[in-house]
Amino acid sequence: MMTQHAGVVRRTMIALAITAAFPLQAMAQEAAPAAAETPAAVPAPAPAGAGQLETVIVTAQRRAENIKDVPMSIATLKGDKLDVLTAGGADIRFLNSRSPSVSVESDYGRTFPRFYIRGLGNTDFDLNASQPVGLVMDDVVMENAMLKGFPVFDVDQVEVLRGPQGTLFGRNSPAGVIKFDSAKPVFKTEGYLSGGLGKDGLKNVEGAFNVPVSDTVALRFSGQTQRRDDRVHNPRPTGTRDFEGYEDSAARLQVLVKPTRDFSALFNVHARNLDGTATLFRANILKQGGNDLVDGFDYGNYPTDGINRQHLKTKGGSMRLKWDLPGVTLHSITGYEKLDFFSRADVDGGYGAVYAPPMGPGFIPFVVETADVIPNHKQISQEFRAESSAKGPLQWIGGLFYFKEDIRIDSISFDSLAPGNPQSPNYATQNQSSKSYAAFGSLNYTVSDALKLRAGVRYTRDEKDFSAKRVEATTAGPFPLSDTSHNVSWDLSGTYVLTPSTNAYARVATGYRAPSMQGRLNGLADRPSFAGAEKALSVEAGIKQDLFDKRARLSLAVFEYRVKDKQLTAGSGAVNMNQLINADKVTGRGVELDFQANLSDSLSMTLGGSYNHTQIQDKSLFVQSCGNAQNNPASGCTVTDPVGPFRGTAYIDGNPLPRAPEWQGNFTLKYSIPVANGEFYAYTDWAYRTSYNFFLYEAKEYKAKELLEGGLRAGYKWDRYELSAYGRNITNRIQALGAIDFDNLTGIINEPRTYGVQFKATF
Repeated sequence: MMTQHAGVVRRTMIALAITAAFPLQAMAQEAAPAAAETPAAVPAPAPAGAGQLETVIVTAQRRAENIKDVPMSIATLKGDKLDVLTAGGADIRFLNSRSPSVSVESDYGRTFPRFYIRGLGNTDFDLNASQPVGLVMDDVVMENAMLKGFPVFDVDQVEVLRGPQGTLFGRNSPAGVIKFDSAKPVFKTEGYLSGGLGKDGLKNVEGAFNVPVSDTVALRFSGQTQRRDDRVHNPRPTGTRDFEGYEDSAARLQVLVKPTRDFSALFNVHARNLDGTATLFRANILKQGGNDLVDGFDYGNYPTDGINRQHLKTKGGSMRLKWDLPGVTLHSITGYEKLDFFSRADVDGGYGAVYAPPMGPGFIPFVVETADVIPNHKQISQEFRAESSAKGPLQWIGGLFYFKEDIRIDSISFDSLAPGNPQSPNYATQNQSSKSYAAFGSLNYTVSDALKLRAGVRYTRDEKDFSAKRVEATTAGPFPLSDTSHNVSWDLSGTYVLTPSTNAYARVATGYRAPSMQGRLNGLADRPSFAGAEKALSVEAGIKQDLFDKRARLSLAVFEYRVKDKQLTAGSGAVNMNQLINADKVTGRGVELDFQANLSDSLSMTLGGSYNHTQIQDKSLFVQSCGNAQNNPASGCTVTDPVGPFRGTAYIDGNPLPRAPEWQGNFTLKYSIPVANGEFYAYTDWAYRTSYNFFLYEAKEYKAKELLEGGLRAGYKWDRYELSAYGRNITNRIQALGAIDFDNLTGIINEPRTYGVQFKATF
């Protein structure tokens, strides 16, 4: 049953949608041109009129469509906004809070990003963890989180699709999909080269070169290399001495072959090589009884006795074939990905222990230093899709999808205070083989010039075989797990044209995530854990408008969802491992707003915001709370949930999902003016989010403070050149984004202020 509070929130969201939409609709009608657009027509990308916003074309429904005509909550990032957000060597976490309802974080630094949409994500740090948010890069699903961190360069557009996806392409994603489309080869010579220098010895070089080889073959090579010096120092004589430097290089080669008008083949090969240090876990930086950093915290100082290093190599390729036949278009998308990963870090975040003084900072009950390794990984995927291309009120898409992934994970234990490292034998291994088969299809029907309806369905079969073992003086395991699951998901949606400039839409969709298995065994008595499949039902409705003769654009959505048997990741008290569990139900509801406008010939802005209220609903569900309270109550965390049935446990019924802020907002403002023979511009961007819980349980120390971060860029463009200066996190706001809860009050903090200059030349 819905609580009184939830009912009030829902009524409030509906009221907001109505009151916000219809006054704007009236203004839009006053400003609309005399000649009405044809609602049924799909707009072609065309230059915008004077002062008008450029028409945004998306492929969320596998057809090129005006974003206004797509019956789902969707946002895009491209052009200047994308360039600004990636300035200063930012990795894919730049997306965090830059689109309504979207969060991105990582416990591994520039690798292993974890995505959240509308509060739905996965905090699991195991390297085989599945995520309810899908990431699709150049039409290929990137399953493992290490693949999802591929650097963003020479990208044409990023699309954020909110809500369950799966009846049109790729894998079933119950929370949504983030879709990256690289700039494709074209039959003309063009390119760009950009270089930058910044704080902490930052060097960034990026470029692309496109050339037609013949009338039927074109290629595009693009690449990026980034380097930063170490900026954190260990004052002690033990362990790694300097941290947070990296060298990160990636490249992509695409070859387009178009021998006839009706056939094309696009080949893509790409690779990445990252060397650097892992995330710094900083011991006892959180004040007991609150979520402030301790007095005198120094970002550049990190005393430790552990070794910290990280490397990641990925490589892959894809082949996309397209045939245009009479009345139908055929697609074949073949993808291959492989990675090699090693990450070692001092998880206790300090030096020494109670049995090996001196120790610090603060209380260190025991040494925790581990390495996580993926020595073997391979992913292949194949999609066949057919879609109608003849004119008519009925359009259709049908397809088949196959996915296979094999992965091995090693977790190795170290102890810098004992002779011999690693502590051999002292490790755990996991092997997992996953297969997924799916058939999907959708129908689009134009009932009238004003009304379009869409229905989709997907059948999925998932197979997973898993085993884990622990090796110490003796061996425990292997312990096998296996599962085969089936699912039918569907969606129904419709778009109604209220006026030539205003569309209303509604969508009901279901989603599914296959069962998960994990086995980061901490001791000989541990066993792998298992979480059954989760199923989501989502309802949303919204308004999309062009305003003031297309000088402004608004998208407003309200949504509500329910996830049954939601997969969650719980800590294991005073040991460094996770445990998979299922909650009976998780609910969420909220509002999303996207707005952009050209305020004048010189001034433009974007504004986005979201409210997401999530709640775990399972009265019997309890989890292990912070182990540091058991190790040393005088310096442990302060749990505010009801006490569970066993020592060190807490009930979590009614808690919000972890890493799920209720409010998020983003804002950009650009000013530009002609100067001499060029253009001067200034661009500022800001992102805000409220607090959130780090873990499933609530504790005063393990709750992120609200955060406002801003950036600034100013530059001058002339001919084919651009010179600019930038700053990121310009207020230098530093606070905890995450924590380690089994050992001590260890925190993970955000990036400090950085700044630099860039020069870009195009040809």
